[in-house]
Order: sequence, then C-alpha cells, then structure tokens
Amino acid sequence: MWTCPECGRSFAKKNQGHYCGDAPKTIDEYIAAQPETAREYLMAVRAVVREALPDAQERISWSMPAYWKGKNLIQFAASKAHLGLYPGPEAVEEFRDRLEGYPASKGTIRFPYSKPLPLALIRDIAEWCGTE
Repeated sequence: MWTCPECGRSFAKKNQGHYCGDAPKTIDEYIAAQPETAREYLMAVRAVVREALPDAQERISWSMPAYWKGKNLIQFAASKAHLGLYPGPEAVEEFRDRLEGYPASKGTIRFPYSKPLPLALIRDIAEWCGTE
C-alpha cells in the first residue's frame, strides 16, 4: 500500500494518479488540473467529441469527462503516458480493425502522448457511441 503524502488516501500502486481533495466539477476544471503535456490532447478530444455528439450533455462521471444522453456514451481521461478513451467494449470491438497501433481492451483505448491523435477515428467512435 502507498499513502499519498498530500491527501492521506491509500492506494495499491505507488504514486497512483488521483485527485487530492475534491474531484473536478466540470470538464474545464478537469483539464486545468492535468499536466501540460496532457492538456492539448484532452482539449482536442473534447472538441471532436462535442462535434460528434452535439446533443450530449458534458459532465464529470467517475472523476473524468463524460458525454451523457440518457446514459454515459463515452468518457476520456488523462494518464501519465496516454489519453484513455472509454467508449465501451462494443465500440472497441466495432473499431478493432482501425485500432492497430493503439492498445485496446475491454472498452478502453489508449492513445500515447508520443503519437498524434487519430481525430477522425475518435470522431467516428464517438458518433457510433451516440447511435447505439
């Protein structure tokens, strides 16, 4: 177990990423709290998802940005070395042939900060999530 020296919470992994204090209440707060290297990726994904799902409500769910229309459609979050996109397992299976080079499993797709974001693919995934 590892205990965060700032907030005192305990975690299984040493230096596990988490929020000390209150979780963000808006996507703007979420993005502002992330390291600078992640912000550009987060803003780009947010813009693409907003465009793909114009009728979806932006909210924070499970302490990460989410798009909701009667249910969570798609979520994303910053990690240390990648941006995680969470469209659900059905979406990952539907787009498996276009995900080559991006680690994916059980409804999660990882886009490393070391690569450009495939914005057209992310838009297609978000649109697909909005029709399911």
